[in-house]
Amino acid sequence: MGSAMESRGFLQWQVGALLLVFFPLRGGGQAAQIRYSIPEELAPGSFVGDVARDLGLDAARVASRQLQILPGSAQRHFRAEAQTGVLVVEERIDRERLCGSSPRCLLYLEILLANPLASHRVEVEVLDVNDNAPAFLTSLTLLEIAESAAPGARFPLEPAEDLDFGANSVSTYRLSPPGCFTLSVKNLKDGSKHPELILEKALDREQQEQHRLVLTALDGGLPAKSGTAEIIVSVIDANDNPPVFGQPVYKITLLENAPEGTMVIKLNATDQDEGTNGEIAYSFSSHTRQKIRRLFSIQERTGEVRVLGNVDYEEGTVYEIDVRAKDKGSPSMDAHCSVLVEIKDVNDNAPSVRFTLLSATVREDAPVGTAVAFLSVSDGDSRENGEVQLQLPADIPFQIVSSFRNHYSLVTSGPLDREEVSEYKVVITATDSGSPPLSSQSNLLINISDLNDNPPRFSQPAYQAEVPENNALGVPICSVSAFDPDLGPNSQLSYSIVDSTVQGLPVSSYVYVSAENGTIYSSSSFDHEQIKQIVVQIQARDGGSPPLSTNVTVSIFILDRNDNAPLIIYPVARKGFLAQQSVPFSSQAGHFVTKVTSVDADSGRNAWLSYKLQQATDPSLFKVSPYTGEIRTTRTLLEQDSPTQKIVLVVEDCGEPPMSTTTTVIMNIEQDPDRSSANFKRSNLEQDGLPHLTVYLIIALVAISALSAMTCVFLAVKCLRNARARNSDAVWTTYLKGGNTLQAGRHFDRGLQSVEEKLEFPTAFGGDFLSLCPLQRPGQTPLSEGSNHLFAKPVSQPDINSSDTLLASNNLSDPNECLGGVVIGRERIELSSNEVLI
Repeated sequence: MGSAMESRGFLQWQVGALLLVFFPLRGGGQAAQIRYSIPEELAPGSFVGDVARDLGLDAARVASRQLQILPGSAQRHFRAEAQTGVLVVEERIDRERLCGSSPRCLLYLEILLANPLASHRVEVEVLDVNDNAPAFLTSLTLLEIAESAAPGARFPLEPAEDLDFGANSVSTYRLSPPGCFTLSVKNLKDGSKHPELILEKALDREQQEQHRLVLTALDGGLPAKSGTAEIIVSVIDANDNPPVFGQPVYKITLLENAPEGTMVIKLNATDQDEGTNGEIAYSFSSHTRQKIRRLFSIQERTGEVRVLGNVDYEEGTVYEIDVRAKDKGSPSMDAHCSVLVEIKDVNDNAPSVRFTLLSATVREDAPVGTAVAFLSVSDGDSRENGEVQLQLPADIPFQIVSSFRNHYSLVTSGPLDREEVSEYKVVITATDSGSPPLSSQSNLLINISDLNDNPPRFSQPAYQAEVPENNALGVPICSVSAFDPDLGPNSQLSYSIVDSTVQGLPVSSYVYVSAENGTIYSSSSFDHEQIKQIVVQIQARDGGSPPLSTNVTVSIFILDRNDNAPLIIYPVARKGFLAQQSVPFSSQAGHFVTKVTSVDADSGRNAWLSYKLQQATDPSLFKVSPYTGEIRTTRTLLEQDSPTQKIVLVVEDCGEPPMSTTTTVIMNIEQDPDRSSANFKRSNLEQDGLPHLTVYLIIALVAISALSAMTCVFLAVKCLRNARARNSDAVWTTYLKGGNTLQAGRHFDRGLQSVEEKLEFPTAFGGDFLSLCPLQRPGQTPLSEGSNHLFAKPVSQPDINSSDTLLASNNLSDPNECLGGVVIGRERIELSSNEVLI
């Protein structure tokens, strides 16, 4: 049938193509109009017409005229071959989609030619093909006819529709199977045909309550196409049967919190009657509670029971709904059934924790197991959904202990230290066993109270300070600082001095400390020559009960000032007479006459001494060494030289400002050797101290070897431990402590010279002696400056004997080191009274 229709369409297209008409346009232009007819549904590439031939173009000129289709509404349906001038189908054409039910379907094209330029209009008529079958809007039609209906009654039926046009549209209808009904077709003015069902004989519901018919629509195509629809005729009976439910009780399980509109059950009551007699309306019975009416609704026509409100298991676990089914007969009949809705619990309630604090503050010394709070847990769900577990963070010293069901205690599980953590934010997490589980959190703030369990702590393990001697009273020396990590009175500190003695006097007679800020003040004026270091124990005590305290050692070093003038110990004037010295007349230039020996009670640069000749009877006869104080002749003595020469020597230290001492020495020039010898012997006999000096010096030198090893070890240990070790070399000098006067003879100068040679005392440092006294820079002290020289330190310890002792130290870091002796190189000499060390 399909191939026959396609053959028929192709024949019609050939006839249309042969009947094309060429119409020259009015106006005498080069434009012309060509018309073609083609059937719809041609495949792409199908021939439409030979435009070049119809326009009278030579085949050789087609390519040069560049034939093309101008853009337009129909351009996408066709394509012009530029080389041949043939018009073909570009895409499949559906007439019903393009033109609908219009009697004619025309498509227009504009053909453009070049060389010369000309345009032509092509009209393509799309012919209908029987490619659509008739169709009913609904495949099933329900009719209700009362069994009391009279024969001959007409019942209009739904007509079929066909998208094709003309003869291809619907032409007739058929009804099957034959029986109580026949079919009539009604022709309308618009050409459409509508079917009608005619009752041929009376219906009897008791014999047949339903009739099934098939309505067929046929079009006029060759071959014809058809469409069918089913007609069900229901015979309406009288209301002689009540509605009936399938069962008296329906049991339904419903999850709580089901969303609004959720269908609970669809009831289906049956009624053997038909029509209104069998139509059922559903409703709640009159004795249904209002609570149920707020939670559920019923659809009157369908009998669907749906959720209307919030169904909560915790409010009700079972609901019994009484439903009534009533038909619409006259009189109406009804029936009842019960819908038993069992609510199933859902884990929709998160657990909650209530707590009762025993105290918001816990002592930091609370023992393990101290109860802090009581907890009670609740969950609105049931069974496993209501089983709750509690959890705490792992890094806090607390734990939860079960008391009885859903009641717990929060207790301490470890030591507390307020100084490390002053408060704890305890987050209690409660989680139920539902699926999925729900949880909630509760925060509990616990403060830790302070105890006085931390003693004060000083900012330094020990303190050191320096104060110059001759200081004013009440001068701040230094400050100590302590802190206490406790709170309140437990952290309020006061400072005091621990009772001790320094040189037999209470330490408080030297310094005192401010109880509020820890500043140490001087309570006396210090003398470096009497005391060089004060060691004080400062105590910091807090205000706790009982109080805690800590001590710290403060070492106060007394810095030297140049407050002592040099002391000349040789030569010394006696009994108001000037010191006298004999000089042989035969002395040559450079002859050693004597040596001026001086000491200075100060230390460091303040004790560095220099010698110079201030005045002389004959300045050209004698000279003095600025470093050693040696007096030597500068030339040979002459007859005209005065036999008595008076020289004035000045000894000056290197302090700021410098201090000096002068001495006058009478030089007697001996003319007669015999007399000089006699005078020398007599003078030697008078100097009863010389033999003693020699003996003491010998004893001192012998003691060097015995004490050298012990002294080296002692000095090495002390120097390593003392942080104030100096890096300067000591300058050799001399010191006499007591008030004894050394009596020396005229030959004492030779003894001194011999001792100098044994001790290898430096006689020259290179350059002027003033280079040994560099200017002191601001902010430096003699104890703190770096130097390569040696310092002299006087011995002032109270436990030294009253005998005169001379002390020279080589960079001693501890003022208490090397007491009662002198260090020479790596050896030590012990001296007693009336001894001189050079």
